[in-house]
Amino acid sequence: MSPQEMIEKALELSTADEVVVIVDEESSANLRFAGNTLTTNGVSRSAQLTVISIVGRGVGVVSRAAVRPEQLDDVVAAADHAAEDAQPSEDARPLLEGTRSDGWDDPAEPTSIGVFGAFAPALGEAFVAAEASGRRLYGFAEHTVTTTFVGTSTGTRLRHTQPTGRLELNAKSLDMKRSAWTGVSTRDFSDVDVAALDSVLARRLEWAKNRVDLPAGRYETLLPPTAVADLMIYLYWTAGARDALEGRTVFSRPGGGTRVGEVLSESPIRLYADPAAPGVECPPFVVAHTSSRESSVFDNGLPLAATDWISDGRLANLLQTRHSAELTGLPVTPAIDNLIMRGPEGGRSLEEMIASTERGLLLTCLWYIREVDPQTLLLTGLTRDGVYLVENGEVVGEVNNFRFNESPVDLLRRLTEIGASEQTLPREWSDYFNRAIMPAIRVPDFNMSTVSQAS
Repeated sequence: MSPQEMIEKALELSTADEVVVIVDEESSANLRFAGNTLTTNGVSRSAQLTVISIVGRGVGVVSRAAVRPEQLDDVVAAADHAAEDAQPSEDARPLLEGTRSDGWDDPAEPTSIGVFGAFAPALGEAFVAAEASGRRLYGFAEHTVTTTFVGTSTGTRLRHTQPTGRLELNAKSLDMKRSAWTGVSTRDFSDVDVAALDSVLARRLEWAKNRVDLPAGRYETLLPPTAVADLMIYLYWTAGARDALEGRTVFSRPGGGTRVGEVLSESPIRLYADPAAPGVECPPFVVAHTSSRESSVFDNGLPLAATDWISDGRLANLLQTRHSAELTGLPVTPAIDNLIMRGPEGGRSLEEMIASTERGLLLTCLWYIREVDPQTLLLTGLTRDGVYLVENGEVVGEVNNFRFNESPVDLLRRLTEIGASEQTLPREWSDYFNRAIMPAIRVPDFNMSTVSQAS
């Protein structure tokens, strides 16, 4: 069965009052390498069927992988029975009336190892250059294409094809004592400049030849786009309107309500999401396989548009379902699968920010980020693969790693410079969220709470 045929058959088989059927067809290609040598490559395909049955206000959700046609009846029956036995769902709303995507009947679009046709030779040239210069490259390249089909008993027939690619590249000295990391996100690997990335890593390994030990403390710190992405994505994930309304998060107003409308930064920051943003395009409608505090299966198919979360430094919106919007009295603003941060026009590059630094730290990336206090969104984590000391506009050496304690919300209040925004790859969250456009930022007093022994 094609995904479309499976959806139509599942809708026909169900005895529930209303039904949502989602099929995710995924194909993936990857290259892995270590010590300047390609180690493995492969291609895989998978399919996931989700049936969401609604009986009255009860919901039953059953998801299965690789469902064969003869198994479809059992999956639908299981979802129907689960809905019949379920307690009423508080987020129950009428399903959206039918809309249909252009090309609904077209087959799913797979990826293949051919996506690396131009990238793989460039990677081989980087291996040769690295070997000649006494460094070793490690990492992987991965490309996934997921085509999602959503069909409902109210006539919705929507589809979206999502390409997702990333390259993570780590360089080490021959004695394995120096290490540097970089990564990029891409839709098709046609825009990945391996030589330029390798050049960045080579420069960082040179910086690391001089070692400077520093104590814990607060330092003026430059955070590159990848580190900013990790912090802002966590802020985004915790920006649920319902949790804020109930006093659970940093976005809760003391005494009740949310902080929507409050100034979070005197800098004219814009943090937003846009399904049509070039380079980080994502589904233009809600796809909810299950309900949570920030999503609702009843909202499947709801159109998505550009949404400001922070506008001109002011908290503009929080993550909302139709249900939570009724509770808060705020607009319906569902989650969108990308995140963009911009400051004033004319922001400087990271290199220009380094050149204007009298004394401070330059991070490479953050790692092992965990939440400490939801009321302030205090996070802790480690630095990794290079923290560098900048003096009089030049990097003079690598310093020891640190554990940090910082709140991304409080950082927005304290930052003193926002650089030019660029597409980037978060280091910590790249398995879950990698469509991000972020600037480098300058923080005058980033809290390196303790020295870390990690290396």
